[in-house]
Amino acid sequence: MSTRTAPGPRERLLRAAQDLTYRHGMGVGVDAVLKEANVARRSLYEHFGGKDGLLAEVLRRSTDEDEARYRQTMNAAGQDPRDRLLAVFDELARVIDAPDFRGCRYLAADLALPDPAHPGHAVTRDYRDRVRRLLEHELVALGHPRPGRAAAQLLLLIDGLLAAGATRQETDPAAATRELAEHVIDTRAPGVSR
Repeated sequence: MSTRTAPGPRERLLRAAQDLTYRHGMGVGVDAVLKEANVARRSLYEHFGGKDGLLAEVLRRSTDEDEARYRQTMNAAGQDPRDRLLAVFDELARVIDAPDFRGCRYLAADLALPDPAHPGHAVTRDYRDRVRRLLEHELVALGHPRPGRAAAQLLLLIDGLLAAGATRQETDPAAATRELAEHVIDTRAPGVSR
């Protein structure tokens, strides 16, 4: 018989903040997070030094989870780099169709945190860099003539898909984005046939 211990205050704060900031934005109040986590204010300061530290840690945790999802999606698509890249866009199409989809957590954070020195901005930059590197790795394996540039373009498409998926779902952004992704992925060096 296994016994599981209940999550401690740090974990409860992270879970509550991750959920509330996604549903209600980065401006969610500390009191709402404390209430949802069922912890005293002291725990916030002991574990994170304040709300800014908590928000940065929530973004770090989300980055790890999202990178793992990207990897899992690509791995499930098999070994072909083209299939692996397009699987990302197919998965994102499913994500934006979910009833609880609220857009890109990282874009929302960048827009909501006015202080450029806020620690959350370093985390959102790291997130995008990690995703770009994943994409670039597949593009190199594919033999793309400009893998760095193409990875940046695919990342821009991902950001746009997530933004449009939250704000203009009726425009079918997933189909348009996948078509553009195919164009970026299938670009060949001059003189090379497809």
